[in-house]
Amino acid sequence: MRPITRRSFTVAALGATAWRTGGPVATAADLAGHPAPSGGAGPARARPRPALRGMWLATVAHRDWPSRPGLPPAEARRELLALLDAAAGRRLNAVFFQVRPTADALWPSPYEPWSVHLTGQQGRDPGWDPLGYAVHEAHRRGLELHAWCNPYRIALHDDPGRLTPSHPARRHPHWVVRYGGKLYYDPGLPEVRRFVQDAFLDAVRRYRVDGLHFDDYFYPYPVAGEEFADDASYAAYGTGFPDRAAWRRQNTELLVRETAARVAAVCGATGRRVRFGVGPFAVWRNRATDPAGSDTCAGVQTYDDLYADTRRWARLGLLDYLAPQAYWHLGFEAADYARIVPWWARTVAGTGVDLYLGEALYKAGGPAQPAPWQDPAELSRHLTFAHRYPQVGGHVFFAATEVAADPSGAMARVVADHYR
Repeated sequence: MRPITRRSFTVAALGATAWRTGGPVATAADLAGHPAPSGGAGPARARPRPALRGMWLATVAHRDWPSRPGLPPAEARRELLALLDAAAGRRLNAVFFQVRPTADALWPSPYEPWSVHLTGQQGRDPGWDPLGYAVHEAHRRGLELHAWCNPYRIALHDDPGRLTPSHPARRHPHWVVRYGGKLYYDPGLPEVRRFVQDAFLDAVRRYRVDGLHFDDYFYPYPVAGEEFADDASYAAYGTGFPDRAAWRRQNTELLVRETAARVAAVCGATGRRVRFGVGPFAVWRNRATDPAGSDTCAGVQTYDDLYADTRRWARLGLLDYLAPQAYWHLGFEAADYARIVPWWARTVAGTGVDLYLGEALYKAGGPAQPAPWQDPAELSRHLTFAHRYPQVGGHVFFAATEVAADPSGAMARVVADHYR
């Protein structure tokens, strides 16, 4: 049996037994005042991991794949293989494949319908299994395949009637919140947290994925003039918290903690190694808000706006890795890459949590981007800068379309300078 990860060791002790018996993994009392570990999150690895060189492959709204809904299976497979070939050709070693983009699935899930982004009609069987095919073909090319899931987003519109009739959101309308023209599950409901975990853990159990990956969307990004309508769940479950923000942060941490424990249980039961990580917005808090924050003045702070205390998760060792989306150029006044990287390096130091930096390849050469992004060497300079920090274990590029097409030549420059 292969050893479980350091994160798995920690979270198994925190709560794997509880979920097997059907009870909650953690409660408000469990988390209140929980001390951060002073060192690593468990036993050291037998050998260091090679640097991760990854790309995100987004399926929501056909961002990277498939190019349009309803592609014939053979054509859809060809497109997917071309992106995997591009990753291998660029000497990458990991693909973060978005398999649950809007509370629907890119595999035959017993919990959720087939994704609307495959066929254009939610629930319609595409005639093949994209996730199973992607795992097989990625591994043939020496690529890790991480199942990327968005936890709470239901739809890019706000009309439940447009969802397939059997959709869980239609069967449980009290789970649903309309916000900013979209539909979301309410993270404050324990039954929602349990359900979404069941949904994406199905992929972890059924396929030999190398990881389970969350993006930056927990509670949605703020929309001016709108409030996220979770009054009922707050009234039911928010007792004992100083304010709604603290309660929301715990809801997000419970999702992460419980998911970590359940992934650890899969690893323990099967002998597989499945890594669990998050790719958050890269500013936890600005220093002006919190002395422990980064020297930035970003308009969004994950702690305050998305209710995701990513710094605490690292200190508790709940994750195998963090891949913050450091999507700013060197010298950017509001959030300088040169300030973001050392902050994250300090944050993960001694925790056992690996650090991979999300890189904005999509900005390279973009006509609306400022001058630094017009230089094809900008991203290569990022990797050179990050190499100063031993905590940085690799980089993940957004996204697959730009890895393959590389219109500005920035990816080719990264490969030539760093991936020989």
